[in-house]
Amino acid sequence: MTDGAPDPGPLHVLVRVWLPDRPGALGLVAARIGAVGGDIVGIDVVERGDRVAVDEFAVVLSDADRLDLMVREIEEVDGASVEDLRRVATFPDPRLDALESAAVITESPTTADLHRTLTAHVRREFLADWAALLIDGTVVASTGDRVPDPALLSALAAGTAASPLVADGVVGPADLAVARLPGLGASLLVGREGHVFRRRERAQLLMLARVADRTGALLAPRES
Repeated sequence: MTDGAPDPGPLHVLVRVWLPDRPGALGLVAARIGAVGGDIVGIDVVERGDRVAVDEFAVVLSDADRLDLMVREIEEVDGASVEDLRRVATFPDPRLDALESAAVITESPTTADLHRTLTAHVRREFLADWAALLIDGTVVASTGDRVPDPALLSALAAGTAASPLVADGVVGPADLAVARLPGLGASLLVGREGHVFRRRERAQLLMLARVADRTGALLAPRES
């Protein structure tokens, strides 16, 4: 630290790791993180496939100089590979965050408020760059610093709707997650450049969209 410069304090880092799905692999990665002074405060399984798992570690490091060393140490484990590394202000809690979002969405007093609440919460919950809700190709709510142009959003919504698997959130572009709200006739798009959306996250987005769609159906008679 330079003279007079404030101490930046510890780093909060989310490290997403591909692991061979075999006994002991998780422990070996955890040991490597601990060897460089990393304090693991949470582990989340975001995807599991054929003999491979994608786990996300919430790690506290004392300084940024240890980041590259930590990545190298993790990849010393046979079959392990770091997919993604992000610094965050606070660590998310996927299960609690989803419940909080669902509760706030159901408390929306109007449809317009529902639109705004839904986009704001999914962007925060998925640490996304932007989120947008479209009805009949028109953006009714959006949030984020890098929200695409409305014309591009409309094209994305139309393109994803043309593929049942993408529209149902089963697959999709790596940096885009999609959910339909059939009751509202809406499409929810969430973008996260450089950070892949995994199946568990896509499924979680679908559940929040279902909550919002049902809430919209309950609000419609009151507003009419």
